[in-house]
Amino acid sequence: MEGAAPAVKIQEVARRAGVSMATVSRTINNPSLVDPETAKRVWKAVEELRYFPNSQARSLASGRSRILGLIVSDITNPFFPELIKGFQDIAIRNDYEILLSSTNYNPARKALCVRRMLERKVEGVAIMTSEMDKQLVDQLAHRDVPMVFLDVGPTGEGIRHIVVDYTMGINEAVDHLLSLGHRQIGCISGPLGLKSAHIRRSAFLRSFGRYGIDEDHCLVGEGDHTGRRVSRHGTYVGR
Repeated sequence: MEGAAPAVKIQEVARRAGVSMATVSRTINNPSLVDPETAKRVWKAVEELRYFPNSQARSLASGRSRILGLIVSDITNPFFPELIKGFQDIAIRNDYEILLSSTNYNPARKALCVRRMLERKVEGVAIMTSEMDKQLVDQLAHRDVPMVFLDVGPTGEGIRHIVVDYTMGINEAVDHLLSLGHRQIGCISGPLGLKSAHIRRSAFLRSFGRYGIDEDHCLVGEGDHTGRRVSRHGTYVGR
């Protein structure tokens, strides 16, 4: 860009702080190895010169990307923005970047998401989707990439799961609506091929049973997590 100031180089920081380039590099990448007073001078020079380390060069030198992958189903779904924000806040606090991908429930796009993660050498992936093809999970596992799944997913070394208490959430939602005087309440469970959808549907019907309300007053439908299709009694209708 015309008129833009040239990027400050590490040599200039070293001269300003009166140390070697290696000391500047250690201060930025592994400050515990540097004398506190020396590190203070280096950081002062970094701030004065507005030096921004080359993250790609740092990754090459350290062998670590300091990138975490986050795969979600649909970034426009109101459920995900808060989740993404929390994930990013913690990552930044620990000096990590986020590589975010949205699958849009498309198998080809899922494969592309995983390929991007592997190309960028992510150090871990949070898979916040209802389903993920085993072949794609195996690609990550083969590269020893730790994974975290939301509620569903395979088991194995380097894999953890976040378990959602769907029953409690459904109970609280139904209790709230009934306390407002509503009696004809609907529930879109999600694809019944998913365990989570069955749990939500069953919890919804049991909630009505606790209040002695007949199931006929319940409007229970099966959705596809996109909001485009909802079925009741096996018939799909438009949004």
